[in-house]
Amino acid sequence: MAVTSVTPFSPSSGSAPSPVAWIAGVGASAGLGAALARRFAAEGFIVALTGRTQAQLDAVAGEIVAAGGRAHAFAGDVASEAEIHGIAQKTAALGPLTVAIFNAASAVRAPTLDLSVEQFTQAWRTSALGGFIFGHEALRGLLANSFEAGGARARGTLLFTGATAALRGKPPFAAFAAAKAALRSLSQSLAREFGPQGVHVAHVVIDGGIDGERLRNNAPQRVEQAGDDGLLQLEAIAESYWQLHVQHRSAWTQELDLRPFKEPF
Repeated sequence: MAVTSVTPFSPSSGSAPSPVAWIAGVGASAGLGAALARRFAAEGFIVALTGRTQAQLDAVAGEIVAAGGRAHAFAGDVASEAEIHGIAQKTAALGPLTVAIFNAASAVRAPTLDLSVEQFTQAWRTSALGGFIFGHEALRGLLANSFEAGGARARGTLLFTGATAALRGKPPFAAFAAAKAALRSLSQSLAREFGPQGVHVAHVVIDGGIDGERLRNNAPQRVEQAGDDGLLQLEAIAESYWQLHVQHRSAWTQELDLRPFKEPF
């Protein structure tokens, strides 16, 4: 089982501490958040997992620990400033924050005239407000640390998971599109402000269906129709996030779009 209580990290301790990756938006084991956690754990990172459901977080953390990694599960609401601030403090106690990934979203789907203000607000709270609150806390941690990378000092990576809807809105995704477009603009603003300070901020557009638990449960016919490699594979997406983190600062990507080879665009 995952450990949720931690011994405070001391910068003055003898050996170099392991880097920490904080991932918000972790759900099922067969989901992108969990895949990202596994990828960074495999590189020796201590991973801090944040999501809405403690049981799911414990399950994912338990799998990582069983595979020889280090993981901690901190449940919370990304749209709650108090909760995310508390989790940021727990994450800081693990070691130097080096990677922060915002993967949360509220996939509201409804014809516009059937879309309630409550639904629209919920989508905005999760993606836009949640992205701001998470980014705010993560940047404080990233800026507090620096490390050697490619012969230069760096302060880590802040990544946001986007969607096709961030680039073009269409029904029945008005709420989702508006929220994701806001998140994209936020990532651009943060990149321009904090890139010169050594933080690599990037936005990843997921343009296509992900072959994970959600799609397989909700739209099995789409999975069947997609055929071989017609959906984005979790491990392949996670590898792209890893590559964003290790990019040399002379050639940073601010926005990366990922899609299956047969996806129209």
